[in-house]
Amino acid sequence: MGHVLPHHAPAADEADPLARLTAQGVAEVERVIRPYVRLTPTVTLDRAEFGLPPGPLTLKLELMQHSGSFKARGAFTNLLLRDVPATGVAAASGGNHGAAVAYAASVLGVPAHIFVPEVSSPAKISRIRSYGAELVVKGETYSDAYVICQEWIAANGALPVHAYDQAETILGAGTTGLELARQVPAATTVLASVGGGGLLSGIATAISDRMRVVGAEPEGAPTMTAALAAGRPVDAATGSVAVDSLAPRRVGELTFAVTSKRAQAIVLVSDEAITSAQRRLWERARIVAEPGGCAAFAALLSGAYSPERDEHVAVVLSGANTTAVDFARAGSAEQRSAQPAVGFTR
Repeated sequence: MGHVLPHHAPAADEADPLARLTAQGVAEVERVIRPYVRLTPTVTLDRAEFGLPPGPLTLKLELMQHSGSFKARGAFTNLLLRDVPATGVAAASGGNHGAAVAYAASVLGVPAHIFVPEVSSPAKISRIRSYGAELVVKGETYSDAYVICQEWIAANGALPVHAYDQAETILGAGTTGLELARQVPAATTVLASVGGGGLLSGIATAISDRMRVVGAEPEGAPTMTAALAAGRPVDAATGSVAVDSLAPRRVGELTFAVTSKRAQAIVLVSDEAITSAQRRLWERARIVAEPGGCAAFAALLSGAYSPERDEHVAVVLSGANTTAVDFARAGSAEQRSAQPAVGFTR
């Protein structure tokens, strides 16, 4: 059921996926997935509203995307542009990618098997199940779930849909940046969270010729920082409050190649900064984001990234699959006064 892009790269480029990662490639992918993904909104504020020195700030609300994160873009790109066998697709995920693949598969009528580790947020597990995918929860980390997924694919012949190190996944993620550049042409810098590097490398592919591209990752899961220090992807720690979205053990070969050439900086943020950013988003803007979804915002609030006064910073809020809001709990008359409806956890 593969969908061929206009001007799709010739077969020679298939052996070199890095050659396909161009701004033109992102633009072509956007035309294909446009009927299936939302054009998510932006809101422009003054940084002073968050207790920072004054200056323009735009929030790209990608947490309003189908399936609750930017990952839907890469999921649809994979399913529309690649040949899907009768056995369907399979994906390993910390949670968001799995939800996105499950959602895209449900829309397109494709069987999906999703593999997530035991640390995946209950909100993400619930969302995957709601889309009708076959779900396996096994392993301590994303890397464990990935190995289990690969074994299942080898035995069953499903199409693997990688969470970040796949050209289609990166190109799909890049449409986030393309939208942002059109919506806020005055923006000069974009901050995005880094896990495996798919979002950051996609945005860098799309718009690094017109904006500074800066990544933010948890101190407890410094995968891109470790890779840049080593000059190649290497294993890194995977301990963070954002473990189910920003801790894949190592970045991908493709995402590293793109980020090392096209991103301007990678900064580290503490778990305390991430949870503080979650609270500040809720208190000042009534926006609920998951920890991994607001790591880039944490970089701004904590000073890990400090913009110039007139620098127009755009921050991608990339996901909101979290149990921070519990309406069932909020609706309980017995518990309403004793337990808050918003509690910032995974």
